Amino acid sequence: MSWKKRLSLATALVTLAAVPAGAKTLEMTSVYPGSFPIVGDIGKDIGNRVSTLTGGSLTFTFNEPGALVPAPEAWDAVSTGAVDAAWYSTGFAQGMIKSAAMFTSVPFGPEAPEYLAWYYKGGGKEIWDEIAAKHNIVSIVCTTTPPEASGWFREPIESLDDLKGMKMRFYGLGARVMEKLGVQTLTLPVGDTVPALELGTIDAAEVSMPALDQMLGMQDYAKHYYFPGWHQQTSLYSLIINKDVWDGLSETEQAAINHVCRSAVMESIAWGEAIQGKALSELKEKGVITHKWSPEILEAMEAAWLEVVEEMKAEDEDFARVWKSYSDFRDGYAEWRDLGYMR
Repeated sequence: MSWKKRLSLATALVTLAAVPAGAKTLEMTSVYPGSFPIVGDIGKDIGNRVSTLTGGSLTFTFNEPGALVPAPEAWDAVSTGAVDAAWYSTGFAQGMIKSAAMFTSVPFGPEAPEYLAWYYKGGGKEIWDEIAAKHNIVSIVCTTTPPEASGWFREPIESLDDLKGMKMRFYGLGARVMEKLGVQTLTLPVGDTVPALELGTIDAAEVSMPALDQMLGMQDYAKHYYFPGWHQQTSLYSLIINKDVWDGLSETEQAAINHVCRSAVMESIAWGEAIQGKALSELKEKGVITHKWSPEILEAMEAAWLEVVEEMKAEDEDFARVWKSYSDFRDGYAEWRDLGYMR
């Protein structure tokens, strides 16, 4: 046997010896490409982080969108056990679970500290755990991103009349608000949004924070960039796992996943805030014009949102329950927010 073959065999034996007996690898589909800043980076690295904490007994294999199942089918695929897990935003399940989007982002909602305070310590997590369990899913918040932009438009928006009849890619609960303002919304996957804008299938689009919008090339097809992102002041991203798979993990493995995700939440808050200034500066160099919505337009959007809330409370008991928990927490938090923070 040549020395190269002996070395290769020795390396293989060492590698096998380093993998604990009974080590598990969970197949994870994703709705976000691994190339995306923060969301993609952390999703790709989840397996390594969990493997490190479990001494190699558990890892995740990150699969790009569509590699295992189409992105819109990720929730069902995890629910049925067709795949073990998904890197996900629960708002994509809104068509099946009306309350799901409340655990990704809320129009005119709070910044990250307040949102996470409600989720972790104000009862939000317990309600969502119960709802997700009905679908045989364990859902774990695993990343957050800062405020999104409100949208990319080819021409300035001077009044609400300019929005009427427009076709626009929009996500989550904010889409229902835009529909009340006369916009025809489409919930397109992120990867399909730029081609749709390029081809004229849509007239405008909201996608994400400036750093991700820039990477996607939104600035090549629209130059008017609107803020604030009233529809997603904070966005939560989740690792969802088939409940039968979760129940088959050891307590140590479950604890490792929870620890990795809580750590990723903290990391992503700092990361997301750190990179937006540079992205905005570079976008402006490319001819992008930033705008802030007028107070009158924001007031109309918020009024439309409150109408949507009443409709959804009447349509779905779980949404009503989630909204009460969320609203009660925010009411109790309001004085601290006003007294403790400089605005």
